[in-house]
Amino acid sequence: MIPLKNAVFAQELAENSVLDDLFAQLKDPNQTNPEGVEKKIWREWSKSGSDAMDYLLERGQKAMEAGDYDAAIEHLSALIDHAPDFAEGWNARATVFFLIDEYGLSLSDVRQVLILNPRHFGALAGLGSIYEGLNRKAEALAAYEQVLELNPHHEPVKQAVARLTQELEGTAL
Repeated sequence: MIPLKNAVFAQELAENSVLDDLFAQLKDPNQTNPEGVEKKIWREWSKSGSDAMDYLLERGQKAMEAGDYDAAIEHLSALIDHAPDFAEGWNARATVFFLIDEYGLSLSDVRQVLILNPRHFGALAGLGSIYEGLNRKAEALAAYEQVLELNPHHEPVKQAVARLTQELEGTAL
């Protein structure tokens, strides 16, 4: 019988292996379905390992989609309280804070996401958006460039990089 600690470690290794494979597929310049690969990565990120925590994430996301930001924050804060190592809870709450123009709170949550999951291109894209909202263009560009290192097929980020590069070069003249 495998001790529980070793079983959890084995599960984490398997999950990392799946994500490593998906990220390799996403970086492939000949990838014909990057959106499909990206969706698979998001599905992996959305697995907390607990049905109850997955339910809180789902409720928070549904409340956010419905525009009920107070309820979304309640559900996602409860999720974070119960599963502080689950990056997707932090990421979803960061998104809600961004939507209500609470950039400082959003930035704080994004930082936690990136501590827990440094490859979270969604959080990095959010970081770029926050920096743009704060008119910190150079920092936004740096965040977006990190997204493209992980997910080179992300068209909106490619467009943001091109736009910001042009804006920053224009101010450097």
